Amino acid sequence: MPWNETSVEAERLSFVLRAQGVGWGEFSGLCREYGISRPTGYLWLRRAQEGDWRLSSLSDRSRRPYHSPNRTPAEIEQRVIDWWGVEGWGAKKIHDKLSKEGLELKVLTINRILKRHGLVGRKEQQAAAVGRFERGRPNELMQMDFKGDYALQGGRCYPLSLLDDHSRFAEGLYALGDQSAGSVQRSLIKTFERYGVPEQILIDHGSPWWSPTNCLGLTWLSVWLLKQGITICHSRKRHPQTQGKVERFHRTLNESLQHHGPPKTLRGFAQALTRFRHLYNHVRPHEALDMEVPAERYQPSSRKYNPHPPEWQYQSGKLVKRLNSQGMLECPGGRRFVCEALANEYVQIEEIGRHWLIKFRHQYIREINLDTGKTVPPNQERLQT
Repeated sequence: MPWNETSVEAERLSFVLRAQGVGWGEFSGLCREYGISRPTGYLWLRRAQEGDWRLSSLSDRSRRPYHSPNRTPAEIEQRVIDWWGVEGWGAKKIHDKLSKEGLELKVLTINRILKRHGLVGRKEQQAAAVGRFERGRPNELMQMDFKGDYALQGGRCYPLSLLDDHSRFAEGLYALGDQSAGSVQRSLIKTFERYGVPEQILIDHGSPWWSPTNCLGLTWLSVWLLKQGITICHSRKRHPQTQGKVERFHRTLNESLQHHGPPKTLRGFAQALTRFRHLYNHVRPHEALDMEVPAERYQPSSRKYNPHPPEWQYQSGKLVKRLNSQGMLECPGGRRFVCEALANEYVQIEEIGRHWLIKFRHQYIREINLDTGKTVPPNQERLQT
């Protein structure tokens, strides 16, 4: 008969009581009846005799050793727990921080400590990136994006992130109550005044820096960026991997907010984001940076922010015209639309056969076919030749 799973101790007691009356040679048959081996049968019989036939003497006993001479000392184990409490970091990052304190623990040991205290959860599994790109030095490219939104008491919070592509340094992280162009501009001005101006900014096709009414998606905010000498790059549509670094930054940010509990007020969010940004830039080791922190790879830009940029000096000898108040350009055969966000701005015209290539400051924005009157985005192959 098999052991009864609902009362294992009772079955064991039944076995040892019957085993008292069996003759020599019958013990093996009794063991087969209960579905156990002879050594196991003798084990239960001995335990019952030593325990005065009490039911409790037949319970499963812990296999944990009486002494654990190799177990990590309690004070070091507490340091592991303390570092986990900062941001819920995993074993590799905790290992790096402990090493800098002069405490050498294996990553496997740290992971076991975390598991023993129930501090290892199942994180979302993500496929590895097919290929990675990285600019060669700080300030070549800034990635900018909103981190969704969070519900607050009487409103919502829209975290805005500004991340340096080369160093992963978070140049700005702002708790905004809306996604307006004015709020974004004020945040950018704070960042530019502190860290200088990047050469390029990578953004998606979202509000407030993209408009569906013109080929380059220019808005007054993106025109303001162009006037700072910044080249605007847009990520591929429905392809968030193009902004992979800021997307990964947002995942780390969300893990931190969930670890500590998302704030319920905009002021509380501002404090939480300030704390997180400091830890991310100066404390949290980054695996993509060989466990260095972003601040060790970053330096401010030498390009200073100018609140009143001078008029652009176009190339001598080139045709320069001013758009009208609707962003239209006077061309042979009539007016042609260029961009409403550039109303009343001067543009440079490069004549290539029967095509006009339109350039605003340092960036090409439109191509006009003088025969058909059709206006299209700049031909990239033509620009490269």
